[in-house]
Amino acid sequence: MPESPIGVLFMAYGGPDSLDDLPGYLSDIRAGRSTSKAILEEITHNYRLIGGSSPLLQLTMETVHAVMAILNPPDQEERFQPYLGMRHWAPWIEETVGDMIEDRIDRAVSIVLAPQYSGMSIAKYQKKIHAGLQFYRGDIAFSHIQSYHNDFGLIDAFVKRVHLALQRFPAEDRDRVHVIFSAHSLPTRILKENDPYPVQFRETASLVAEAAGLSEDQWSTCYQSEGRSPEPWLGPQLEDYIVDLANQGIHNMISIPVGFVSDHVEILYDIDIEAQEVAKKYSIRLERPPSLNSDPIFVQALARLIRTQAVQSGWL
Repeated sequence: MPESPIGVLFMAYGGPDSLDDLPGYLSDIRAGRSTSKAILEEITHNYRLIGGSSPLLQLTMETVHAVMAILNPPDQEERFQPYLGMRHWAPWIEETVGDMIEDRIDRAVSIVLAPQYSGMSIAKYQKKIHAGLQFYRGDIAFSHIQSYHNDFGLIDAFVKRVHLALQRFPAEDRDRVHVIFSAHSLPTRILKENDPYPVQFRETASLVAEAAGLSEDQWSTCYQSEGRSPEPWLGPQLEDYIVDLANQGIHNMISIPVGFVSDHVEILYDIDIEAQEVAKKYSIRLERPPSLNSDPIFVQALARLIRTQAVQSGWL
């Protein structure tokens, strides 16, 4: 009797399919807390400017398809079975786990499409898996890929992005272009909890900068897309930081959001619209290369990570 396939649960943040979905989407993010009319109007405006919905689901599906083409070559027996779950929108992680149980998957690798680990991010995806197992009364042995912030494939994919963006500047100016690496901000309370997120983010940025051949004064890090809550968040924020750099006489910049792998509102609005508006106001040229999405180097890295996790779990 052939062995059952190894499940692969890909997970991403999720995003609304339309402007009408925004109240429910925000309610899920805010754990049921009410969203003020002002915040709803602001976020609706932001989404309207990027086309009225998030492209994240479609882009993630394309990434999954590309990874599975590597994991299950057409001339070999299919060893892996893919699933996709979103943390804050359909297809919900919990319901996807229910589908896996129905398909009689008994072992699975999980991977979040976010490179750095935090108890406030990756751990919460894994709690969704646990909730799905409890709700649907299933028993699947999950092997979690906790982080791949320093994986050589991820680093190579971001190095490629640095070089693509540098090529947009005249050759004689490239040594004076400053590269800003960013990641999603989190509340500063994670620092007291010794959360590894800031260290892993800095390591990703440092590895990319070194591999790209950037000098020490040619790159730096900041955060972006802080939440709308009264507690302090990690900073500086991108839109403020580019002004700080401009005040230091730097006017050619590249934005490389190494905390993100796919286009979403944090990229398409927070960088491409909001940060660009600030840049223009201060006569800054700010370039952002394409997101990784289903970039072949990144896809190869994900496939290798998943296969390695399965091997280490004794399933291959």
